Amino acid sequence: MVFNPPEDYMELLGTDCTQQLVQSKPDIVHAFTDTQKTFLATMKKLEKMYRQNTRLIIWISWYKKSAAQKSDMTEDIIRNHALANGLVDVKVCSVSEDWSGLKLVVPLNKRYAE
Repeated sequence: MVFNPPEDYMELLGTDCTQQLVQSKPDIVHAFTDTQKTFLATMKKLEKMYRQNTRLIIWISWYKKSAAQKSDMTEDIIRNHALANGLVDVKVCSVSEDWSGLKLVVPLNKRYAE
């Protein structure tokens, strides 16, 4: 499932992806956000998903400081929100020249037997 993808999202994946971007019970979510308001709204939508599927992988992407886009998002905002809401960050990466990504998951000791 993807939230607010940039126009070149499929190119960023570097693959000929044919899987539907919207699924009712995804294993992976990739959300792009340029404002704290959008980020918080997206996380509110995702909360039920990761509480029901404790193995859900959530990637949150935000504009890099070097990108030409203005943004009030930072890695620390994402990490602090995650920690306060039962998630941990396990990986950070460069998605493209403009986007960074932070991988969030439910901690191993909090995952339910599924």
